[in-house]
Amino acid sequence: MNDGLDHGFTGRARPPGGPERKPSGHAPPSWVKSGVCFFVTICCATRKVNRLCHPRVSRVIFESASRYQEASKWHLRLLLLMPDHLHALVVPNPDRQFARLIGDWKRYVASVAGVDWQKNFFDHRLRNDESWEEKAHYIRENPVRAGLIREGATWPYQIQF
Repeated sequence: MNDGLDHGFTGRARPPGGPERKPSGHAPPSWVKSGVCFFVTICCATRKVNRLCHPRVSRVIFESASRYQEASKWHLRLLLLMPDHLHALVVPNPDRQFARLIGDWKRYVASVAGVDWQKNFFDHRLRNDESWEEKAHYIRENPVRAGLIREGATWPYQIQF
């Protein structure tokens, strides 16, 4: 790929030896209000290899995410691809089971783009004291922390609604 980016992806943005995140049960407690935004991370089965940041794969991911948005299955605020995982800020439609929504979307992307995902996903419900803008900034800085782009550069593998 000749897009001026360093695609010699060598690792994760998180420092080595840091604690691993454990998947949650994905069922928000009954007291969680509808319309809550989640910070979601979905990883490829093979880590440290660029599986997502390719024009064809990213196009499938972004188009399918946009179709879910248009069908009101979710309100996607931000979706950013990294070579071996993605981050999203998403508000699921309250009429849909969150884990099933993500699972159906992953299966579609897997079948059309050939992405082999890890089982499950990680999610973090944004609480009242957390701003989605702060999380969006953190997500947008992920390619900088990983050494894929320089500070101030724009990462091409992202969409925002």
